[in-house]
Amino acid sequence: MDSERIEALQAVVDRVTSYQDGAPEGTVEAELRSGFRDAGADVSDADVTRLAEAIEARHGAVSVEQVLS
Repeated sequence: MDSERIEALQAVVDRVTSYQDGAPEGTVEAELRSGFRDAGADVSDADVTRLAEAIEARHGAVSVEQVLS
């Protein structure tokens, strides 16, 4: 993945991570999809799910590069 794409995806992940605590089930994944769509980033369903699971499991900073590598 090129650095520009990683940076764009990381911005969305950071935004969603910042308010995910206490969010109803499915909210994190829905917000990731919405954020990626708004950013014009085409992210596969599998990658969105992997990122959502990482955010929900870690309750803290999630690295796009680490999760998707």
